[in-house]
Amino acid sequence: MQLGMVGLGRMGGNMAERLRTAGHKVVGYDRDPKVSDTESLADLVGKLEAPRAVWVMVPAGAITDGVIDELADLLEAGDTVIDGGNSKWTCDTEHATQLAAKGINFADCGVSGGVWGQEFGYGLMAGGSPQIVEQLMPIFDALRPEGPREEGFVHAGGVGAGHYAKMVHNGIEYGLMQAYAEGFELLEASPVTHDKVAAIFKAWSRGTVVRSWLLELMVRALESDDDLSEIKGYADDSGEGRWTVEQGIENAVPMPVISAALFARFSSRQPDSPAMKAVAALRNQFGGHAVKAD
Repeated sequence: MQLGMVGLGRMGGNMAERLRTAGHKVVGYDRDPKVSDTESLADLVGKLEAPRAVWVMVPAGAITDGVIDELADLLEAGDTVIDGGNSKWTCDTEHATQLAAKGINFADCGVSGGVWGQEFGYGLMAGGSPQIVEQLMPIFDALRPEGPREEGFVHAGGVGAGHYAKMVHNGIEYGLMQAYAEGFELLEASPVTHDKVAAIFKAWSRGTVVRSWLLELMVRALESDDDLSEIKGYADDSGEGRWTVEQGIENAVPMPVISAALFARFSSRQPDSPAMKAVAALRNQFGGHAVKAD
């Protein structure tokens, strides 16, 4: 197939290379002229044969909205836009409606695999009509990992279902990472194990019930920095953890682990917690417990 790829950063650029390796023709556009194949979105569209397929792989929100707005004016009826970024699923309905007014198809696709996806393949969660997803299957098959399709790709449902599935995937990821992180801290804090933390994590790599790809990545991190002293304890969030918790509230689904993992990230951004100041003040007031001066 031919595919336009908008956004050639760490994910989009690697995806384009994996597709080319599989024999597909990819025409890429990026704001950085050093990596872009074309000068503009209009140039990209002009280099594709109809019916065109354009994969948008740029930051979610205003940037994605802007790209889709521009593509809506450049593409023709029968063309297809795929949003493969981390857009909120509710935005997909808006984009699909906007494009449908001009006869342009839309699909959303949650993508997991990070910087390792080019080598090992990407986990894909697609949303959209069965006809459009089927048309795009050669692209999906080239991007997903080797092996049974159902173990690396899912047509999760209609428009928005792909990004919804990816949102839940990322919420689970928050909880898994937080569990490994808390285990790391306890091993570091204990005089029994503090000098063997990296070795302990590595020993969990085979045979244990906590083995996973995330554990393998933790082992890699500890091999290069065994106490993580070179890293600041600050963790950002892309928004999908927040959306997952919001959906838990919306659907009355208890999510204590994912919620706690999200709030732990917020606490990492506070060098001196205002809430803990209040706790310290209250302990001093009711029990005369000592407080530390700032």
